[in-house]
Amino acid sequence: MSKAPLSFRHLLESDNVTKHDLEQILSLAARYHQEAREGRRSWDDCRGHILASLFFEPSTRTRFSFESAMLRLGGQVISLEQGQSSSLKKGETLYDTGRIVSGYADMIVVRHPYVGSAQELASGAAVPVINGGDWPY
Repeated sequence: MSKAPLSFRHLLESDNVTKHDLEQILSLAARYHQEAREGRRSWDDCRGHILASLFFEPSTRTRFSFESAMLRLGGQVISLEQGQSSSLKKGETLYDTGRIVSGYADMIVVRHPYVGSAQELASGAAVPVINGGDWPY
């Protein structure tokens, strides 16, 4: 995304976030909180951008938190829930999925049950990838 103020390209683990990044996130959150308290909820920071929400395992709260945040910020969402209709079923790799989905979205959030899967998807992606969880539950 062109408006992303943070210094990382992908957010795959907490080590990707610097102190400066965290300060920017908290400052932005404080602004949103204050505007919401004042009844001003007309944020459009993600207007014109699409989030691809790729969830290869069940997760209601995590998926809804990412998707509702994108919608509240004026963006749009395309979703893959539980990976049942994914081309991974036909042998496509997560690298390939990252490459292909990058053509449809401006950022990707992925949740997958295998450790390292978010990194694999990100290695093929041309857009920022957020790790929504890549470990078994």
